[in-house]
Amino acid sequence: MSDRLARYRRTLAGLERKGRRRALLPEAGRDFTSNDFLGLANSDALKDAVANALARGVPVGSGGSRLLRGNHPEHEALEAEAAAFFGVGRCLFFGNGFTANLALFSTLPQREDRIFHDELVHASALDGIGQSKATAVSFPHNDVTALEDLLRAWRNEGGRGQAWIAVESLYSMDGDFAPLADLASLADRHDAFLVIDEAHATGVHGAGGRGAGHWLEGRENVVSLHTCGKALGASGALIGAAPALCDFLVNRGRPFIYSTSPSPLMAATVRQSLKIVEDEPQRREALLGLVSLAGDMLRQRLGIDPGPSQIVPVPIGDNARAVRIAEAMRAAGFDIRAIRPPTVPEGTARLRLSLTLNVTPEDIAEMVECLSEIMQTEMPGVM
Repeated sequence: MSDRLARYRRTLAGLERKGRRRALLPEAGRDFTSNDFLGLANSDALKDAVANALARGVPVGSGGSRLLRGNHPEHEALEAEAAAFFGVGRCLFFGNGFTANLALFSTLPQREDRIFHDELVHASALDGIGQSKATAVSFPHNDVTALEDLLRAWRNEGGRGQAWIAVESLYSMDGDFAPLADLASLADRHDAFLVIDEAHATGVHGAGGRGAGHWLEGRENVVSLHTCGKALGASGALIGAAPALCDFLVNRGRPFIYSTSPSPLMAATVRQSLKIVEDEPQRREALLGLVSLAGDMLRQRLGIDPGPSQIVPVPIGDNARAVRIAEAMRAAGFDIRAIRPPTVPEGTARLRLSLTLNVTPEDIAEMVECLSEIMQTEMPGVM
């Protein structure tokens, strides 16, 4: 009898040899890895929001898709409040960011269209693009000139459809921002849609925590994605777009049509998250203070010059070495994870430091000191 599992074991063994095998690890130590940027996920404020919603009869489960019986008043209330908060024509609530990106890119671009995406966009966008009727091409990270060359070449070759430009406002593994002003101008010049994934900027960056591209919201040719499981401390995602585009997703978006709708209880929670972001700017101010502090310490002790975001990559290069350093940091009480290919390009394995309100200035100082000592042992001469 054949070994039906042999091919899977061979693949896992190959990943192990390359230092790329993944495993699930529990939470342990001080948080330098989560996306809970504003410290809301375990906050009393959101726990109270859940308790209050339960007390007024909001159900845990929705019981069906939005087009069947799963369209709860909490979903509609959240979408209306989110549209007002972000300044967009309409919002549509999804169970998570992956599903939202899958729906967006597999549904909105049409057969004669072309999607031009930054080479570092999230896997969920790439999977949605892979299911799209449109053709697609990547452009070098944040290179607006290269993007414009590709747009012109497509038109010169007879491209007649709609152009779509897909970017993240804040890149999740590099911590740098997209040149949104230049991209918006380019989209206007070439009659293109600009899709902005605000996942890591929502709640933290832009006016009132509305995202790095908040000033572009409401434009007919701009589509935004705001995830709710990062700075908002809950789960789900909101696509913001012109009403016609959201209505098209309701009618043609298979991940929306054929999924059980998100928990009404979670919709109620996200409503409270948006209110906290609006009413408590001191959370953002405190986080940005930690970002500045960590930047000063990392420059002094590790020679790393991080950008102005709460995500700081620490380049390592070698997969196995990145894993060893991350394990040593966790053993010392700091929850830090190694990021390896295919999440990042070959040869660019790194530690991803995430700064949140779950740590203190003292935690950051101790973490940087510990990381400096461990990296000097693992990579002597790099500092």
